[in-house]
Amino acid sequence: MNKKQHKHAKSKTHQHIATGTLDITRSGIGYVIVEGQEKDIFVRPQHFNQALNGDRVSVKINRHGRSGRMEGEIVQVLERKQSEFIGRIEINKNFAFFIPDKSKGTPDMYIPGDKINGAKNNDRVVVKITEWNKKNPEGEVMAILNASDENDLAMKEILVDAGFALAFDDDALEEAARIPDTISATEISKRKDFRDILTFTIDPEDAKDFDDAISLRKRKAGLYEIGVHIADVSHYMQPGGPLDENAYERATSVYLPDRVLPMLPEHISNELCSLRPKEDKLTFSAVFEVNAKGEIKSHWLGKTVIHSDHRFTYEEVQEIIEKKEGIFHDEILLLNELAQKFRKQRFKNGAINFSSEEVRFKLDSDGKPVGIIIKESKEAHQLIEEFMLLANKTVAEDVGKVKINKQPIPFPYRIHDTPGEEKLLPFADFAKKFGHKFDTKTPQGIAASFNKMLAEVQGKPEQHVLEQLGIRTMAKAIYATENIGHYGLGFEHYCHFTSPIRRYPDIMVHRILQQVLEGHLKADKKMEEKCRHSSERERAAMDAERAANKYKQVEFMQQYLGEEFEGVISGVAAFGFWVETVQHKCEGLVSIQSLLDYDDFRLIETEYCLAGRRSGRTFRMGDKVWIKVVAANLGKRQLDYEWIIQNGDINMPEQVPHRAKKSGSKHSKSKRK
Repeated sequence: MNKKQHKHAKSKTHQHIATGTLDITRSGIGYVIVEGQEKDIFVRPQHFNQALNGDRVSVKINRHGRSGRMEGEIVQVLERKQSEFIGRIEINKNFAFFIPDKSKGTPDMYIPGDKINGAKNNDRVVVKITEWNKKNPEGEVMAILNASDENDLAMKEILVDAGFALAFDDDALEEAARIPDTISATEISKRKDFRDILTFTIDPEDAKDFDDAISLRKRKAGLYEIGVHIADVSHYMQPGGPLDENAYERATSVYLPDRVLPMLPEHISNELCSLRPKEDKLTFSAVFEVNAKGEIKSHWLGKTVIHSDHRFTYEEVQEIIEKKEGIFHDEILLLNELAQKFRKQRFKNGAINFSSEEVRFKLDSDGKPVGIIIKESKEAHQLIEEFMLLANKTVAEDVGKVKINKQPIPFPYRIHDTPGEEKLLPFADFAKKFGHKFDTKTPQGIAASFNKMLAEVQGKPEQHVLEQLGIRTMAKAIYATENIGHYGLGFEHYCHFTSPIRRYPDIMVHRILQQVLEGHLKADKKMEEKCRHSSERERAAMDAERAANKYKQVEFMQQYLGEEFEGVISGVAAFGFWVETVQHKCEGLVSIQSLLDYDDFRLIETEYCLAGRRSGRTFRMGDKVWIKVVAANLGKRQLDYEWIIQNGDINMPEQVPHRAKKSGSKHSKSKRK
């Protein structure tokens, strides 16, 4: 390469633009994380150019350091992670300043006098950025927080930090309020009428947003017509309108222990679109003709109107299944029999049978946790699950056949990739030590190996660790326009169609499906961007839900400081191991510092354990241990445990005391998971 060519290549490097997420450290330095790129791009604070922590940005790479580190300057904010912040307001005569609670590069904001909205000096408030001047953003007070209600403050802080607006825009609420509550005869005439066919919903006891219903009637000899009816949310929302924009920004409802932050205003989610019993409702339906063997003979997709005859809870349906008696018991038992046949066939076709249990908190009137409820997936849940999976799969299959200019129509598929070797191979080696062999040559072989292992470990000591580690080898399901199938479900085509009240991708699916049915196709060039946004918001919602659950765990365990419990090791790291209590399912950290009196422990990654250098004593994922609760920090949402030696504990030096150090030991402080 001559000097001129080298200069040109260097110039091109300097002008390279990358897209990623800005991560600002506590010291104020920024790094842009680019997906698929090994090294992050270093950005100095003076080059943030109004970008904030978590924003999706374009960054111009200006130079490469000798170490290979890239340095850049942010040239555009593509998408804000959050526009609302929690902090304290300082009020002057005609204006105010907002000081955010958390730094990470968030600047103070100027609040004009007419945007203070009743806040008083030093109030804790939620402020929304309205515009930027050259140096600082300008904002408006959206809510005044009650500093005495710690729980409410904590939950709102979790939602705001995750980038979710606490309230809908006035324009969106106004649009929702203008929607008529009645259904016109003209609209009904455009739809298939299912109002005279037996229809019911099955939902959790505390649910209010019923977005799916099932209808059933017998057809000709040996055939049944089963309708999966989904709330027709897209009928009520104008694309690009305030309501639609607010829903897209959230992209999902967020479910915290004591509240739901809905994707749509409650007038729509809990009233207008909710498939409540004894009310006519507009729906988008997948209707199947099925024989007694569970074979699908035909299907139809289209707009409908229904009238739910009954509202069931999962517990009521489970009781009917077990006792074989109760209202509509013949229909429930038939649907359950078909669902179990679908389920059996799905696993035969390669779906992976990971079991799950849901841990929920029993709260008092003040939102304080007073108990733990563990909910398992039973046949009543599986009944609904299998029919929703069938509808989702069928819609994706039908749309997948459609082309625009000989190209697939842009569509938000729900995809799930095969496990990566970097996680799968170490897990397969670990499982082999328990006698489980993995065929890692093909995706089908991997799935079959997982199912064989999951069946064989039932009731065995290693069940918990192998199930948990197995789940961790799996890729994350996301939304994407490139259809690679859904590995975990064993489907070549899959999408989300059945929950438009709480998921924005389902609304996109409804709109595209309607275009397909009408034959008026419009390719959405921004579909991949919308898929990425929906996946990111889904992850943010999951993080918020985990943070809120952790807060409730800490709040619940505060009453047990100094008490001892049996637990299961749920994770290991170089700085300690995590233990989940058997009784309460509350996870805390046993710091490696608190173990120094016993031995010098080191991490053996391939064994998922900490091992003592002198004693050989190990702490392995899945092991049962006894712990003492020594600290419960609500502000940091952290639980600290100390390991308790039990009589008969092997491989420990005789001089080691029977009990760990007292609560409050300096050893209880540690790094975090």
